[in-house]
Amino acid sequence: MNVHITPSGKKLVTVIPGDGIGPECIQSALRIIEAAGAPLEWEVREAGASVFKKGLESGVPAETIESIRKTRVVLKGPLETPVGYGEKSANVTLRKLFETYANVRPVRELPNVPTPYSGRGIDLVVVRENVEDLYAGIEHMQTPGVAQCLKLISRKGCEKIVRFAFELARAEGRKKVHCATKSNIMKLTEGMLKRTFEEIAPEYPDIEANHIIVDNCAHQMVKRPEQFDIIVTTNMNGDILSDLSSALVGGLGFAPSANIGNEVAIFEAVHGSAPKYAGKNVINPTAVILSAVMMLRYLGEFESATLIENAVLVTLEEGKVRTGDVVGYDRCNTTTEYTDEIIRNLGRKPSTASVREYKPIRLPQISRNPVTVVPQKRRVVGMDVFVEFGGTPEELGKGLEQVVEGTPLRLRLISNRGTMVYPAFGAMTDNVDHWRCRFVLRDESADLSESQALELLQRVGARYQWTHVEKLHEFDGQPGFTKPQGEN
Repeated sequence: MNVHITPSGKKLVTVIPGDGIGPECIQSALRIIEAAGAPLEWEVREAGASVFKKGLESGVPAETIESIRKTRVVLKGPLETPVGYGEKSANVTLRKLFETYANVRPVRELPNVPTPYSGRGIDLVVVRENVEDLYAGIEHMQTPGVAQCLKLISRKGCEKIVRFAFELARAEGRKKVHCATKSNIMKLTEGMLKRTFEEIAPEYPDIEANHIIVDNCAHQMVKRPEQFDIIVTTNMNGDILSDLSSALVGGLGFAPSANIGNEVAIFEAVHGSAPKYAGKNVINPTAVILSAVMMLRYLGEFESATLIENAVLVTLEEGKVRTGDVVGYDRCNTTTEYTDEIIRNLGRKPSTASVREYKPIRLPQISRNPVTVVPQKRRVVGMDVFVEFGGTPEELGKGLEQVVEGTPLRLRLISNRGTMVYPAFGAMTDNVDHWRCRFVLRDESADLSESQALELLQRVGARYQWTHVEKLHEFDGQPGFTKPQGEN
């Protein structure tokens, strides 16, 4: 971890106040950090709505990028993506620009914050892969009425997030890691995370490792959340599960998070910019304060982090000063009063809650080589050609069989939205105009050549509107593609 040290010997942090309630929450956190005596200095930069409105479509100006490249650590408020400005979320842009591949969302039961789970001792962390999966944002309209989003899961991405989860468990003295996937349905993509988890888990014999189907994980989080310690999962699953976890302990006002990579770490609350509360001095800044506590531990400032976390717990425990999301905005204290109370409580320890013992986390060191899996044997056994067609499966099937007659390829099947519809086997499907047409080599020991692939596309394209193509790879004798529903 490279940290920029200022001439005064302090650690420099890029601060992005953010939009809406962001500046108020960030100001609260900075006041508390300074009162705790943490040796930090701030470099304030902008991103989000104000930048979009200046016409910069990324929402992140060059000066902000340069500051982050220098400091390597960011504390930020929520960023808004205004309707009509920009194409991508500035939050997602920052995560992707700096390869912050691990999203860390801790939740714990907090004193005097009543929930249906009070007294259950919830204390878990959702570790979410942060740059791949459906959130890579690669989408295409395949036909005027059918959209596609590519779910990209890499072996490298899985190894990084799995190792991170186990290393986090060790750093926080936790004993269990659950890997939550939908690998029973998506056997190649979600299955990649499951297989990687099971390969790596034996390297951490001190940590109990369990795989759980993600829908059962959500069920169990509601039924018995105290059974979980760390949950590691893919990007979209983690987005959903981590918001669920926040609701168990009092809502987004108490939900901190970190986006951590091997070069840069970004700390932020989970909640949004809540513009209707902006400037009213009534917002709950706890999520940003606890995000700052995570940042201090990342920076090795464990004493200051514990000092602040204890002060937050004492403030909540005593309940003299309450925020609007807990008691209602018509009778709550101000953000300033809440911040002042935390500062007054610095140096005190709660009587009903405790702070974990933390150690520095050892970040995974994975090769930067793009190639991480090298098969001994590989072969292309055929092609899936996706066709836009408004007729029946029988019409398309008969026509494609004529197209490839006398060629090295034959039509094996046609599927529609993942269900085999040709040859017919009795399925009652409501078809759309988007058909996956699977062609395989007649010689099952052969390898499809580039010229054969191009000839197939030319032949199909002469008669039908093809929109997408996938080679059917076989690696080390195992198919790198799935069967449709209904194929035996």
